[in-house]
Amino acid sequence: MCWVPNQEPHTELTVHHCHFPGREKFCLKMCWVNKFSDVPDCEKFFLDGQTPNLPGILDGGTVQNQNRYKPICQKYKTIYRFATLYDTTNRIPVFSAYNFTGPGCNRTSQTWMIEPQLENFNIKEMKTQQELKVLNNKTDIRVDHQAADADYSATISSMDLDRGHLFPCKATPDDDTVRSTFTLTNVVPQERGFNRGRWCKMEGRFRVALMNCKNNNNQIEAYVVTGAVPNDNNVILNNRVNIPDLMWTAFCCYNNKIKKWMAGAYWGENKKDNGKILNLETLGALEVKLKKSYNVDIKVFHDKCPRKVNVQQVEHVDEVEPGKKTEGSGEGSNKMERTSGELKECDDEDGCDCDCDEK
Repeated sequence: MCWVPNQEPHTELTVHHCHFPGREKFCLKMCWVNKFSDVPDCEKFFLDGQTPNLPGILDGGTVQNQNRYKPICQKYKTIYRFATLYDTTNRIPVFSAYNFTGPGCNRTSQTWMIEPQLENFNIKEMKTQQELKVLNNKTDIRVDHQAADADYSATISSMDLDRGHLFPCKATPDDDTVRSTFTLTNVVPQERGFNRGRWCKMEGRFRVALMNCKNNNNQIEAYVVTGAVPNDNNVILNNRVNIPDLMWTAFCCYNNKIKKWMAGAYWGENKKDNGKILNLETLGALEVKLKKSYNVDIKVFHDKCPRKVNVQQVEHVDEVEPGKKTEGSGEGSNKMERTSGELKECDDEDGCDCDCDEK
């Protein structure tokens, strides 16, 4: 029987496919909830439980095209680690949302996992394809509704692509959460130069900025959403997986030092590194950028998150070099300010996530 994902089934847990010849779409639909809020433990990844609003995709917290878009409460070792809205047509995530609570852990060698429920398996947690094979009487399973490891391993090197995390492994609080980020429902094909260049350096700076996010208990706490905009030019990995045109990330948090909510965003085109850095932009500027991509008004965060003020302005530091001006494009040649701590270049010991995405 099909069941609501990541909730306790009403019957004994079994490992099986939903075999209804000619009714595969019906079965896939029936195995999924329409809202992240249907899984209470999943709401914590969104500020006040409010998900991004993407009309036509996710509107008012409800998935619109329920055959195509699937809300996944990413569960590993019985704990919900983050949330993903997944596009089963393009076989890439629309976004992943997570809580940042402090400096992350180092990467260890990992095997990539998939989401069993997308293939109608009555299993509550992400698994490797080999684990699913064992559970399926040692028979290989068909991976139709998401990217498979073979999609990447077959062509990723020849196309100069990485498996690019949306929830970065080095933004995780513990080793098990590190492991949970290695699901193919949390990655997109990312141009290697971009991933290991501008995006990698940005992720290190991003975490530095988030160290200023402290709640009233003086604990680091930030809400982060990272997404990818699919290309509409039929640029496909292994004839199955969309290679996105644009990647973006945004955060919102409370700063107990200044008693204000802060927000900021970055974005960049998923193409070969051109030497320009990604500037910290306002949340409002990102939403304008996404409106151009989706042709609808986009709302990434709750209204309490400021749209026109970024971290640098709130902290009263210089925004850009003298004589320079940020144009809201998300990319530029201006030097990023150091909101706190020392910012490093992207190397083997840096806080960048390029090392997480290479293999």
